[in-house]
Amino acid sequence: MTQTSFFTARDGASIAYYIDDFTDPWRDAPPMLLLHSAMGNSERFYSWVPGLARHFRLIRMDLRGHGRSAVPKPSDPFTLEHLVSDAEELLALLGLESAHVTANSAGGYVAQRLAITAPAKVRSLAVVGSTPGLSPEALSWLPRVEKEGLTPFLRDTIHMRFDLGSTDPGMVEWFLEQTAENDPAFVARFIGHMATREWSAELHRIACPTLVVFPGGETVGSVHGYDAFARHVKDVRMVEYPHMPHNIADMLPDRCVADILAFHKDKFGYPA
Repeated sequence: MTQTSFFTARDGASIAYYIDDFTDPWRDAPPMLLLHSAMGNSERFYSWVPGLARHFRLIRMDLRGHGRSAVPKPSDPFTLEHLVSDAEELLALLGLESAHVTANSAGGYVAQRLAITAPAKVRSLAVVGSTPGLSPEALSWLPRVEKEGLTPFLRDTIHMRFDLGSTDPGMVEWFLEQTAENDPAFVARFIGHMATREWSAELHRIACPTLVVFPGGETVGSVHGYDAFARHVKDVRMVEYPHMPHNIADMLPDRCVADILAFHKDKFGYPA
């Protein structure tokens, strides 16, 4: 009931995606596109899939440069717009005029831009730990990553991502092992680009019902980075997880899923 597939983007890049469908066969289940964080891949949603795939036809896409999707060559152009285009192409490939879009961290950048630039394609938007752009403070990570290596840097700064007092150490090690699978040069390129992008002034263009789940102790940038959603998005629900650092999607998956399902039930009457 989980299908792995690939498609070729218009610029020739191979993009991996996965469909998880555990809905009742006789129901017309709504589609939900899931977009993962930077330095991760679609496997990071392993703990979300059981709760969501019972009610939605889940479509998980590996962002280009991540997971099983192709890593752009240094000479290949790469921008946030390439990731947005990949998401649009995937929806078109699957014959979907629109979908609910749910995303974590940098995946939320793609989801937000999709909702801003192609509002008809996004029936609802739910972002977890995703501000309208990566803080320029992230540029300070790059010299350390180059000097120390990606995994040593992440291990030394792991307290910025996980509440170590409440997180299973096994999860932390799994996170470090998974992020180590990334191409370090592309990670630096990804961070370098995203840290130059910011679109809070465009959030008013998001027309769909929107859920923003955010960590009250945000450590990748500032918690005040989420204020723009409350100011500019007309139909928005803000849910704070007090005192938590950035990686709430990993640390509190069941709570995230419960909040996402409650949001959909209130806005769309589904799941019943």
